[in-house]
Amino acid sequence: MSKLPFELLLALRYLRPKRTFVSIITLISVIGVALGVAVLIIVISVMSGYDRDFREKILGFDAHLEVYQAGATMSNYAAVADRVAANKRVRGVSPFVMGPVIVETQGGTNGPAFQDTPLLRGIDPATEGKVNNLSDKMVAGNFDLGGHGIIVGLDFANNLHLQIGDHLSIFSVSEIKKMKAAYDRKTYDEAILPGDYEVRGFFSTGYYEYDAHIVITSLENAQDLYDLDDSVHGLFVMLNDPARAAEAKAELESALGDGYYVTTWMEKNGAMLSAIQVEKSLMFYIMFFIVIVAAFGITCTMITFVMMKTREIGLMKAVGASNRQVMSVFVAQSLVISLSGIAAGLGLGLFALHVRNDFLHFMNHLTGRDLFSASIYGFGELPAMIVPGDIAIIGGGSLVICLLAAILPAWHASKMKTVEALRHE
Repeated sequence: MSKLPFELLLALRYLRPKRTFVSIITLISVIGVALGVAVLIIVISVMSGYDRDFREKILGFDAHLEVYQAGATMSNYAAVADRVAANKRVRGVSPFVMGPVIVETQGGTNGPAFQDTPLLRGIDPATEGKVNNLSDKMVAGNFDLGGHGIIVGLDFANNLHLQIGDHLSIFSVSEIKKMKAAYDRKTYDEAILPGDYEVRGFFSTGYYEYDAHIVITSLENAQDLYDLDDSVHGLFVMLNDPARAAEAKAELESALGDGYYVTTWMEKNGAMLSAIQVEKSLMFYIMFFIVIVAAFGITCTMITFVMMKTREIGLMKAVGASNRQVMSVFVAQSLVISLSGIAAGLGLGLFALHVRNDFLHFMNHLTGRDLFSASIYGFGELPAMIVPGDIAIIGGGSLVICLLAAILPAWHASKMKTVEALRHE
């Protein structure tokens, strides 16, 4: 004899597959719950993956902190760097020059000339490794900034049809100001020539904004472009723990004094990070409505069960079953349907996440369009991260919703009078 409670045994008996209308709507209820849970898992995992990858790309390319001198370029950057490096939270410091430039390809036999307006970053190769792992992101050529060498992002190179060894003409803001001044003086015979730089390599961070809009040269070249002499725009700072950036900022601003200010990676990217978190929360709540809709299917199934099992309810009460036991039979039915749907949804969701990029590539090929464009979303492939806590919330929340959906029909069944129930025989 089975040791299971008779309520559960009876519920399983009622759910035994039969070729009846009830079996069909039971299957539809399971499928509805499964689809709701699967969609929730897919959407939340993708949003979590997007948030994780976005942070990783930022922290893998940008510094955790940037130190500036208020109202001026930093001429004594070596001394300031030593004071910054003395902080126990700091792992590395490196000077930089950064600003917008206009670049133009040589054109000629290789095709027409192309122009773009990237952000130029001048770095010190000797200290850049302390704040960045850029040399590890090279995908072609060499990390060589000697002479008039320059490295560019892979997407930037593709957009301008560049190859290793090609030359770029670069106009900085300073040179454009000189051109304007010459034009205002009407000295048209005064030629302002751009700097000529050789493309030595391509890097790829995996984040389109960096790979398509940043070019990198040596600190000396950038200083020449911006007429900075031996000054720099600021210092990149890498921390032992990027999550402590706010505390490190406060300590450094206190140590450096009023003439300096510090920005954190969270401040620079705060709008985007907040938008991702808000969107994830909104999607979480919105997608739960799919589960709520599926729960109405369980309500309909339970109502049908109660109507069809009216005689059995009367018999149970006639042999001494309490209202609680009768109610438990139908709640147990809902529990079995809910758990089946949640388990199926979990399997379907995890499988969909596993094949997400294969399916994305198939749809791109089928439609002939880039459905997840890196230029819009920042990533070439669909990110995802399975967070056990999110899965537990989705599974637990779905179970609670589905059980609540069965309460009213089960309560109605428990309140049936024995004589009235048996009249249906």
